Amino acid sequence: MALVTTIGQGGKAAAASVRAELTERRTDVSGAVFKVALLSALALSVGVLVVLLTSQVVAGWPVLSSRLGDFLTATTNSNPDRAGISQALKGSFWIGLIVVVVAFPIGIGAAVYLEEYAVHNRMTRMIDTAIRNLAGVPSIVYGILGFAVFVKALGDLTGGKSVLAAGLTVAVLVMPIVIITSAEALRAVPDGIREAGFGVGATRWEVIRHHVLPYAAPGILTGTVLSLARALGEAAPLLLVGAVLGRLGSNPGWFDPSALREQFTAMPALIADWAGEAKAGFRANTAAAIVVMLVVVLLANAGAIVLRNRYEKKRQT
Repeated sequence: MALVTTIGQGGKAAAASVRAELTERRTDVSGAVFKVALLSALALSVGVLVVLLTSQVVAGWPVLSSRLGDFLTATTNSNPDRAGISQALKGSFWIGLIVVVVAFPIGIGAAVYLEEYAVHNRMTRMIDTAIRNLAGVPSIVYGILGFAVFVKALGDLTGGKSVLAAGLTVAVLVMPIVIITSAEALRAVPDGIREAGFGVGATRWEVIRHHVLPYAAPGILTGTVLSLARALGEAAPLLLVGAVLGRLGSNPGWFDPSALREQFTAMPALIADWAGEAKAGFRANTAAAIVVMLVVVLLANAGAIVLRNRYEKKRQT
């Protein structure tokens, strides 16, 4: 009896010793240093962003505060006090719409095929490597490609130096990014979800449609919005395929399909043009145009965040 008591007391003492060892508060110097480094990097990134935003808002405030409505609706003009960004906004709108219609379905479809249907062999690995390499190609190269294909070779279809050629060029530019981000989102879906669908007799397409894609939707949305933000901010490809620098004569409506085959300008091209103007008034116009473009991109990001949160709630229920 005494032996059992002694063993029991020894076991309790050992358990207490292990518990004390596990719960002992040690000073993790390396962890604290790493945390400080991460916080410093975050603070530096946010600080740079705040400085940039503040500087542009301050520089463009004379225009934003005095004639914002006229600035948004007026056309390009050699007089900075009467110049506006309506034509550039329409050009960016059509380019973004073409990217959404062309790049997103093709990119997401390619990612679904590579991840869900294609056999993972040497060929698919080569294709994946090629797509990742294409994502790192400078945008100026895509501009040359767009000029050769969409402006010259397919000029009868696109109208030559038109917003349609520009939109297709930018769509090709961002398509590798859409494929990569969508494939990563699909790859992150647990295999148990697919196996559960197959287990109840669902076909591969039903599993992908009702289980895989809804689960991967937040990641896919994040990637597509990042791609759209890059598409709206690219200037070099637009200049190569014929974006007008200076005054643009035509001013079609927002939803006029005839604008697809006409000359165009866009926000990045207009900002680049105004930044090189000698007149001092264009400096405030340039900053104001940058602020408007940032607001448009942030609104697109906000919409994507709302949709992503909606899909995440559905996934958790």
